[in-house]
Amino acid sequence: MTDTLQPTERTASPAAIVDIAIGFMGAKQLITASRIGLFAALADGPLDAEALAAATGVPQRQVRILADSMNAQGLLERDGGRYSLTPDAAAYLTGDRAEIDLGPFLAFLGDTSYEQWRGYDRTVDSDAPGVLELDEAGWGRFLAGVMRYNELHADEFARAFDVAGRRSLLDLGGLSPAFAVNVMRANPELTTRFVVAPDFADSVAQAVAEAGLADRAVVEGGDTESVEPGGEHDLVFVNHVLHRFTAEQNRTILANARAAAAPGAKLAVLDFTLDDEPRQRRIDALHAGEYYNIDGTVVFPEAEVREWLEAAGWRYVETIALPGSPRILVAEAR
Repeated sequence: MTDTLQPTERTASPAAIVDIAIGFMGAKQLITASRIGLFAALADGPLDAEALAAATGVPQRQVRILADSMNAQGLLERDGGRYSLTPDAAAYLTGDRAEIDLGPFLAFLGDTSYEQWRGYDRTVDSDAPGVLELDEAGWGRFLAGVMRYNELHADEFARAFDVAGRRSLLDLGGLSPAFAVNVMRANPELTTRFVVAPDFADSVAQAVAEAGLADRAVVEGGDTESVEPGGEHDLVFVNHVLHRFTAEQNRTILANARAAAAPGAKLAVLDFTLDDEPRQRRIDALHAGEYYNIDGTVVFPEAEVREWLEAAGWRYVETIALPGSPRILVAEAR
């Protein structure tokens, strides 16, 4: 007598494990699709694989594989063998036609980050921070990619963070002026005082001038971890700062920010943070590995940051999660 295998109800599935394990394949295909201009080629309308091959200069077999992968991952539509852009791809992946072209950020991931992650086992086993060893051109690609990603953060920030009624902004220690530039454009009465690392002062001033906002801004140089800006600002940004400094330095930075704020001033602290929810937000945990593996900078727990805020004289108000970007911790000056 032969036993027959009966169907059984299963509560476990390998799908999530396999999706995570092969995720690097999809990332590499996205980076490559961007590099060859696959998305830009579709900016004027749908094309089939043969036409895409002609437009990109890539063999038809390979362009079909890439287009099918981008369809599988939700960035292209496919109908009757013709491919077209989804709204997300059109907005962020079509080069000069995009609202914000993430091509330089993807190039950074492919050229720099992807290679650096090959040493991640060593970082985990030793807790020794990663060290980037790049030539001048490599540092140029690094900076171009990181600053473009900051532009995305700044765009999402301006959509989500309300600065209505505020008149005097202190932007303390941020490396990208895009956060202040975006909210100044939306609020004609707002002026900004940038206090940034001395070696970034010229580039910030140039960016503000190119945005046509030089008459509403001043740029000062000062070491972020120790500068005491002073003043009575009713709005303060400390964006993409915390992960670059130690816990003790961050306590000082937030205290100095409070000393430059009027009572009731509003504070935005944008950075990746680790939360205490039952399910950690994925993008923050991934960047905790990325930052330490790249150059030893740290993604701190949100609970620890809120303790620093309280000790510095700020009252925590809320946390705003931005799509594809860090979170904003919002506080008010007590």
